[in-house]
Formats: sequence, C-alpha cells, structure tokens
Amino acid sequence: MQKTNTFIMFVGEQFGKAEEAVRFYVSLFPGSAVNSIEYYKAGDPGGSEGAVKQALFTLAGQDYRALESAMNHGFGFTPAVSIFVNCETEEELDRLYAALSDGGSPLMPLGHYGFSKKFGWTADRYGLSWQLNLQA
Repeated sequence: MQKTNTFIMFVGEQFGKAEEAVRFYVSLFPGSAVNSIEYYKAGDPGGSEGAVKQALFTLAGQDYRALESAMNHGFGFTPAVSIFVNCETEEELDRLYAALSDGGSPLMPLGHYGFSKKFGWTADRYGLSWQLNLQA
C-alpha cells in the first residue's frame, strides 16, 4: 500500500525559509531528522540557485517533504490545512505551543474547548498552521 506525505511549499514571503523551518521543526519533536536537502543549481529549470529543491524530513516518525518556489503563486499557507499533533502530556503541549507560537500568530489560545481537555491552534513564524491537542 502507498504511504501519504505532507508536502510543504514555501512561496512568497516564506520563500528562502524552508531549510530554516525544517531544521526548527525537527528540533521540536523527538524521533525527528532531516533526511536530505537538495538545492537548485544554476540553470536548473523551475528554481532559483541555492533555493531548496526538495527537503525530506521526519517529524516524530512521520515523513514530510518541503520545497521553495520563487514563482509568483496566488496562494500561500492557510489555516484550512494544518498539522495536527496529539500530545501525550500537558508539558509537551505547552512546550510545543510556546515554541510554535513564538514569532507566529496564535489562532486559538490553549484552553478547554469541550472536544479536548486542552487544545491550542497557532500559525508558526513561517505561516504554517499547527493544532496541538492533549491526548485523552
């Protein structure tokens, strides 16, 4: 059976920040690693020299891909799609929420919302949206 991957494209104001973001995300989650980063070379079609052509990384055992596109796109990150993290402890949830909210835009502060004892939703400093939930 095929596996799905989340694919994150850094465009517009986020162009040039993919490697920094990937390394930041990997630093937050145990069992995470940057598996490889490939950069555009001069003359490569579809890219800008030195930009991330493809980054493969793992967060807590889940595989992700990221790239940078200098093309003019009519879109960027949106909270309509987010990375959902079930946290095993309240301490883990608080730590991740603080780190991901730093320089970002909290969308829902940590709190009890009826569907969870503790939940928070934030866009990080790169604009990527994260939902953090205290696992029941």
